[in-house]
Amino acid sequence: MRAVTWQGTEHVSVETVPDPILQQPTDAIVRITSTAICGSDLHLYSVLGPFMTPGDIIGHEPMGIVEEVGSEVTGVRPGDRVVVPFTISCGHCAMCGQGLPSQCETTQVTERGTGAALLGYSKLYGQVPGGQAEHLRVPHADYGLMKVGTELPDDNYLFLSDILPTAWQAVQYAGVPAHRTLAVIGLGPVGQLSARIGRHLGARVFGIDPVPERRAMAERHGIEVLDLNEDAVGEIRERTQGRGPDAVVDAVGMEAEGSPVAGLAQTLAGKLPDAVAQPLMERAGVDRLAALHTAIDLVRRGGTVSLSGVYGGAASPMPLLTMFDKQLQLRMGQCNVRVWTDALLPLVEDPEDPLGVGDLVTHRLPLEEAAVGYDLFQRKHDGCIKVVLDPTIASAPTTP
Repeated sequence: MRAVTWQGTEHVSVETVPDPILQQPTDAIVRITSTAICGSDLHLYSVLGPFMTPGDIIGHEPMGIVEEVGSEVTGVRPGDRVVVPFTISCGHCAMCGQGLPSQCETTQVTERGTGAALLGYSKLYGQVPGGQAEHLRVPHADYGLMKVGTELPDDNYLFLSDILPTAWQAVQYAGVPAHRTLAVIGLGPVGQLSARIGRHLGARVFGIDPVPERRAMAERHGIEVLDLNEDAVGEIRERTQGRGPDAVVDAVGMEAEGSPVAGLAQTLAGKLPDAVAQPLMERAGVDRLAALHTAIDLVRRGGTVSLSGVYGGAASPMPLLTMFDKQLQLRMGQCNVRVWTDALLPLVEDPEDPLGVGDLVTHRLPLEEAAVGYDLFQRKHDGCIKVVLDPTIASAPTTP
């Protein structure tokens, strides 16, 4: 089959690789019909190279058609149309039972000290082949695979694999709807959806991003947008009686702009031999924290900061005096996808499209054009906000 493979820092290529096969009786094989490039994929692309091996199949936002199931899989059968969550979870261990499948004890990558294994996401999370491919092996298919209808296009359902439940969890962790004002820092795909979810749940939502196309998209959905270069913090305070919003979602994470020293450290670590870079990043890694520090500064006293952007630094400095003095609540964590998808399914099937999933994808490309998609997404060229790869087409790249 054809699959997107990591070949080095900022270098992916589509290669012919062996077809996946059933390895466990709880596995399923899915033929992929759509698979998206996630902002987290850019971390593999440019920052987390020391944890990658050339040839790794990447991608963790797929959906498709079940082609084969193991002998113990009863929840889906060949021919079913399914979404594949990016977390690999059993559904029956103590952590899954507590609503924390992202910490699944069956698939935890204990040798790395991390939570549940993830599709296509480096040695840190199990080095499981990912979903930017023509076919995908899905472990623990009974719990993981989500059956969906056959009438609506893939784009209605695809984001249930990751970014939509990630955004929903971020807003739930932010305390909306009890909190009535919400700021979202970063209007990439997760930030867009977080802002729209906040509006859907009744909050007044502010969105901050330096990219005009992202601000324009958010504004179409009733978000009050501000340029990062403006005095966004001061302006939002003015609009919230001088206090700041009740809650802030940081939808940026480790690759924030405005952190030159940390950015240089990440770049240098990525150029070191893996044997040196891996322990350095695990024990002394420092993130770009501009977005997080802005969130802490912006939120009102007694408010909540919710992190959906991924951070990976082990030694990132935090303004604990300010956090303590402002009496903040900080919530974060890998998304517990299957906890939220049942609530989200009616919303993505609603003809009114209350979360605007039909207004997110800016570029649809054949799988073979994955390298183009990664470059567009990373550099934010051509108004790129969200890229979907289609393994079923071989035509030239198109935009919706």
